[in-house]
Amino acid sequence: MNIKRYWGAALSAIALAAFAGGAQAQDIKLGYNGDLSASPSAQSGQAAVIGMEAAIADINAAGGVLGKKLTLVVRDDASAPPKSIQNMTDLIDNEKVVAVFGPTNSGNAMAWKHIANQKKVPVIGNVGSGTAITAPMGSGDNYMFRVSMVDREQVAALMAYVKKNSAAKSVGLMAETTGYGQGGLKDMQELAEKQGIKIVATEHFGVGDTDMTSQLNKMKAAGVDTVVVWAQGTPIAQLVRSMEKVNYFPLTLTSWAADNITFYDAAGKTLAEKPIFMRTVSEEKTPAQQKLYDRIGSKLKAPSAFSFALHGYDSVLLYAAAAKQANSTDGPAVRAALEDLKTPVQGVLKTYNKPFSKTDREALTAEDFVWIRWKDGKLLPYSDAILKSLTAADFKQ
Repeated sequence: MNIKRYWGAALSAIALAAFAGGAQAQDIKLGYNGDLSASPSAQSGQAAVIGMEAAIADINAAGGVLGKKLTLVVRDDASAPPKSIQNMTDLIDNEKVVAVFGPTNSGNAMAWKHIANQKKVPVIGNVGSGTAITAPMGSGDNYMFRVSMVDREQVAALMAYVKKNSAAKSVGLMAETTGYGQGGLKDMQELAEKQGIKIVATEHFGVGDTDMTSQLNKMKAAGVDTVVVWAQGTPIAQLVRSMEKVNYFPLTLTSWAADNITFYDAAGKTLAEKPIFMRTVSEEKTPAQQKLYDRIGSKLKAPSAFSFALHGYDSVLLYAAAAKQANSTDGPAVRAALEDLKTPVQGVLKTYNKPFSKTDREALTAEDFVWIRWKDGKLLPYSDAILKSLTAADFKQ
C-alpha cells in the first residue's frame, strides 16, 4: 500500500473522529441512575427513562437547550447501593453529565446524595419517594430536587383518612425491611402520633417474603381493623395473599407501590382490589397525557407504569427551563434557577408555577395526588364520604 495514501487516510480518519467527538462534546449530557432490572420497582425506573427520552426528543426537535442537543446516559444500579454509588461517580466524573435523574429506589439516593452536593450537580428525582431524599445535608447547598410522589405527603393523607374514619378503632402498621419501607414506617409512626392515632401493633417483613401469615395473626390477635402498609408492589401482593390464607381482611391502606403491575399480577384481580392508595395519575387521562401515552405506551411494561413516564418527562422539562433561565449548565447556576423559576413550566402532569424554592424541593404535593383502587384490572379514581370530608387542614405533618 502507498505509504502516503495510508497516512493520508489515517489522518483523515483521525480528523473525522476528532470532529465527531467535538460535535458530541457539544451535547448537554443528562444522566439516569436507577434500578432497571432487579427490584419489584425496576419497571418504574424503565418508565421514567422512557418519559425522559420522549421529553429530550421534543426539546431537541424544538431547538434544544442553549443551542445544544440534550442526550441521556443511562446506568442500571440493579437496586444495589454500592453499584448506585459507583454509577453516580462514573456519570459525573467520566461521562461529565450536568444533572442526574433517579434513582428508582429511595435507599440508593440516601447512599449517594452527598456526592451530588459535594460535586454541585443537580439531581431531579423522578421515581424514589423516600421523604429524606431531598432533605438538606448540613449547612451546604442542597442539590436534590424531586418530581415524584413523596412518602410523607402520602402518609399525611392516609393518616388523615384513618383519623376521619369512625370504623378505624384499632390501627396497625406494617413495612418491608428495606430503606424505603423503614423510611415510610418512620413517617407513619410520626404522623400517627400527630393525628392522635394509637398504634396497637407494628410488624415487619422482607421484600422477598412470600408468607406474612405470622405477622397477620399477630395483627388479628391485637384486634387490628385497619392496617397501613409501606412496601413495594410484590410484597404488598404477598401480604394480601396471606390475608386470604388466614381469612383476615382489615381495611388496608398502602404506599403507591400498589399501582405496580407486579402487585396486580402477584395478587390477582380479586385481591388486588383490596388496598386503597394514592398516585399522581389515574387511567382517566387529560388530552395531553393521552397524547403522550399513545406515543410511548407500547414501550411500557404495563399501563400502570405511565405515571413514572410522566414524572420523567416533566423532570426534564424543568431542568431545561432552569438551564435556559440560568443561560448555563453550570451546577450552582442551574440549582439557583430551579429554586426560583421565573416562568411557569407547562408539563404533561401539571403546570409548574415556582415548584421549588431554597427550602422546598418537592414539585408534587398531596394536592396533586389521586386516590386510587384497582377495579377490573384498571387503576381508577376512588372516592367515599370520608375522602370528600377531608380538607388541607386534616393533613398534619
